[in-house]
Amino acid sequence: MFARVKSATIIGIDASIIEIEVDLKKGLPQQSIVGLADTAVKEAKERVNSAIRNAGFEFPLGKLTINLAPADLRKEGSTFDLAIAIGTLAVSKQLALAIDMDDFLILGELALDGRVRPVHGVLAILEAAKKHGTRGVILPSWNSREAGLVRGVEVYPVERLEQAADILTGKLSLSGLMCVRAVLNGPGERRLPLGEGRYHQAGDYSDIKGQSYAIRAAEIAAAGGHNLLLIGSPGSGKTMIASRMPTILPAMDEREAVETTKIYSVAGLLAPPEGLMTRRPFRSPHHTASEISIVGGGKNPIPGEITLAHNGILFLDEFTEFRRNIIQSLRQPMESGRITIARADKRVCFPARFMLVASMNPCPCGYLFDPEKVCRCSDTQIGKYYMKLSGPILDRIDIQVEVRPLAADEILEGGPAEGSESISERVKKARLMQYARLGECGVYLNAHMSEDLVKKYCVLDKEMKEIIYAAVRKYRLSARSYCMVLKVARTIADIEGRERLVPEDLLEAISYREVEQVLNSRRAREVESIG
Repeated sequence: MFARVKSATIIGIDASIIEIEVDLKKGLPQQSIVGLADTAVKEAKERVNSAIRNAGFEFPLGKLTINLAPADLRKEGSTFDLAIAIGTLAVSKQLALAIDMDDFLILGELALDGRVRPVHGVLAILEAAKKHGTRGVILPSWNSREAGLVRGVEVYPVERLEQAADILTGKLSLSGLMCVRAVLNGPGERRLPLGEGRYHQAGDYSDIKGQSYAIRAAEIAAAGGHNLLLIGSPGSGKTMIASRMPTILPAMDEREAVETTKIYSVAGLLAPPEGLMTRRPFRSPHHTASEISIVGGGKNPIPGEITLAHNGILFLDEFTEFRRNIIQSLRQPMESGRITIARADKRVCFPARFMLVASMNPCPCGYLFDPEKVCRCSDTQIGKYYMKLSGPILDRIDIQVEVRPLAADEILEGGPAEGSESISERVKKARLMQYARLGECGVYLNAHMSEDLVKKYCVLDKEMKEIIYAAVRKYRLSARSYCMVLKVARTIADIEGRERLVPEDLLEAISYREVEQVLNSRRAREVESIG
């Protein structure tokens, strides 16, 4: 006797359809699972056995062979439990199937009492099912809101094994579940009904005294999706400024929300009962994190922090305390917006279009640039400290700002900074301008413009050409840094509502590269002293 059902497995952030073939022969009771299954899949034998008995069915006697095809593809996790149970009941003639099993995918982990537990990666699996022309998917009810985001596939949520059996035998008739979906409410802006999409627990910029220059830099970075480096003495407010950036970012549009939800679903980080993530990610890993946890990887590659920060912010506090190999591994994803992880038997590509926000002290003790406190670091210590920050990394950070410590009168009597709400309105308007200008090119933020788009939308008159020429010579800007200056100037003009650049935009953008030059010159001197 033979039966075949379909399920799916996750590879990277995509899904692959798996055929589960069940064969039952006479003989001594024996059950085996083949097809390159990991430990969690092989342990399904015990879960399925108990679930079938506790759901009121009989577990068949005889030699039961379960094959997961294709056999050369590694399968992981507990996603196949429900499908294996249905196949076992079908091959033992306990289910009179009323539908064509080739039209359905079956997902779910089984509890010993027959309950169906949630699984990871449902959104990716539904997308794969739609691509393969699958009619419907039977899955845990906990995952139904997430599954409802994919149009064109019927979703049948179940809470127990018996319900899945009743659907397949025709005893229980359900129409496809339609979940709350994101809708387009206006030109260039998608409002999502599942939440406002902005953080309220992260504080407000009005909590910060002074530091208007650094907050202005954070606003520009948020408006154009630019990378930001904050450098200053301990207690100057670097972390406060960075941690409040989510309060000025607009909600994700439908495309971004679905992309981000897919990543978090695969990673098992989609918080119940969310079906769709609307808040932009803000990831802040500790500086002791491993390279795999930041970049992603493992035997079966999983997303790292840079992928979990996709469409949001990756905040690296104490930037220079991260290991050098981790800092250098950021170079490719910062440039391309994705990370490719190669293994002997596969290559997995993860999206990684994030805003890097980093903060650091200017030296090991932190007081190198402090006008009042004395730096106690030796030249050798300072030289080694800056060795972690290579030129290519600094070259990829669009905005670099020194956060100066507050004077006593500013701490005691200084007024609060501008609130996040008014800043977020300017950021929102600037992003709408970019969407209208760049959307047809498949680009949505100034930071992601190609060289051709920079030439088209960052037109310089004679005066501005003289300014940028002098800056290139004075600061020895690379071709990449030159292009970034123009992108930042374009964002400044968008914040001000201007269609064309003016000299003031360019001068302000150039001012955000001065820290790089100070660091480079000092690092060069210290390296010479070490040598």
